[in-house]
Amino acid sequence: MRMEATTSPPSAAAAPQTRARDEGSPGEGAPLRFETEPGRYRHWKLSFEGAIARVAMDVDEEAPMRPGYQLKLNSYDLAVDIELADIVQRLRFEHPEVKAVVVTSAQPRIFCAGANIYMLGSSTHAFKVNFCKFTNETRLALEEACAESGQRYLAALNGVASGGGYELALACEEIFLCDDGSSAVSFPETPLLAVLPGTGGLTRLVDKRKVRRDIADVFSTLAEGVRGKRAQAWGLVDSAIPKSRFDQAVAQRAAELAASTPDREGPGVKLAPLEARREEKGDVSTSAYRHVSLRVDSAARTAEIRVLGPDGSGPSDAAGMRRAGADLWALRAFRELDDALLDLRFNHPAVGLVLLRTSGSPDAVRAADEALWANRDDWFVKEVLLHMRRVLKRLDLTARSVFALIEPGSCFAGSLFELALAADRSYMLDGGEDGAEPAAIALSALNFGPLVMSNGLTRLASRFLAAPERALALKEKTGLLSAEEALEEGLCTFTPDAMDWDDEVRLAIEERVSLSPDALTGMEASLRFCGPETMETKIFSRLSAWQNWIFQRPNAVGPRGALTVYGRPERPEFDWRRT
Repeated sequence: MRMEATTSPPSAAAAPQTRARDEGSPGEGAPLRFETEPGRYRHWKLSFEGAIARVAMDVDEEAPMRPGYQLKLNSYDLAVDIELADIVQRLRFEHPEVKAVVVTSAQPRIFCAGANIYMLGSSTHAFKVNFCKFTNETRLALEEACAESGQRYLAALNGVASGGGYELALACEEIFLCDDGSSAVSFPETPLLAVLPGTGGLTRLVDKRKVRRDIADVFSTLAEGVRGKRAQAWGLVDSAIPKSRFDQAVAQRAAELAASTPDREGPGVKLAPLEARREEKGDVSTSAYRHVSLRVDSAARTAEIRVLGPDGSGPSDAAGMRRAGADLWALRAFRELDDALLDLRFNHPAVGLVLLRTSGSPDAVRAADEALWANRDDWFVKEVLLHMRRVLKRLDLTARSVFALIEPGSCFAGSLFELALAADRSYMLDGGEDGAEPAAIALSALNFGPLVMSNGLTRLASRFLAAPERALALKEKTGLLSAEEALEEGLCTFTPDAMDWDDEVRLAIEERVSLSPDALTGMEASLRFCGPETMETKIFSRLSAWQNWIFQRPNAVGPRGALTVYGRPERPEFDWRRT
């Protein structure tokens, strides 16, 4: 996979199909693409030995995402992390035989120096925040693989792991550190760059590893980090092992993890390319997948995502679903939706409002959902459901306003009704025209359990926090619900009739895109993160708020800010006023 580069310009042969519009700004370079596959990896080495996979970081410093910097010391940019995201995804779907994954470095004396500072320093604010968000989503997918997919990740730190490098280790289930006198773990961001460990490092330190607050305070202000037995004593790593025994200890522990994990029946399912057809005409760009389409109107600052429901001929048993593989509607459609959401996030930063539409049969969606639910104990079906959950979380985390438009011919049912539940508001047309079937919504088993949000609740439970019994009572609603019934049950926001539909929707769109994007982002994130606080919601709420703020402060990014002058023979200048 390659994208637009980061240090010195890569050669034409090294240049990727994944090239970024510079810093995510429209019109500056080619759009960033998120699909890749092992044959195009530039920064990671993936190998297998029975039930153990080895993922070795070996960053090509001359192949950055865009020109302007080198990826020295196994530092990473978005190109590196897109490959890692692909590895985590492919291990889950294509290699069910893998039960333990060792994450290490192929370079001597360095595990990972973290996010490339020169890349960050030369990037726009929006790109920095989106980069942190994507990187964190990748770490969460890795953690989910440990918890849900029977793939146990072990970080083997055979050198210095600083910043985002240590954050990657924190996402793993266990951390082994080579006790060789130089290998260390560190969070140097606060003392050196005046920013935070932006991919959840502080939260994982105290919430996941439960490091004492005072110890975490000291550690997070020690630019040089902590080595060996002290790192183990402070709970920063699980074991600090002498160099002479390090490789043996890692291999032994990986074998123990694999032996303690139940087998999953193979073979794996290969993830085929999505092959989107893309066009640009003036202010309008379109991406057409098999089941999903994305249309962006840059002049209006709106985007429309339409998802086509299944045709009703899908398999009903696990064996049939495995034979369908990557073409199974639930997997293919949600992979396409995920790609469209990332396209929007990075390539169209000025879009303020996303309109969600669906087309198809509600009954066909419910049938596909029921088949998944009935076969949920099969490893492949379970991975499909977990993937759907991750994609819907990506939608929840979209820094855009989202409206769902439920019209005649829509199939907002079951798993696709989750799109409407994720939206900030929904409009459902009351009645039909010209004899057409009126709009209807429907629920399925997937609305009541497997597709939970970052807060650990279903979207229905989050919707009815004040009256949890209302969400449970909806299980009895087994048929199609009209606009009147949906409004009565609290499942849509507004139900204009055919006479008022066009004007009401148009005015709502015009009003929304006229409002401050900063105020809307803060408002939407606050409203979406309702209910219980989890490590995951803490990570994203802190990232969205504190890092978003810090990345704009002069202490970090001003003309003499720490991030700006890093690497120069001068000291940063701070505004000492606390706010």
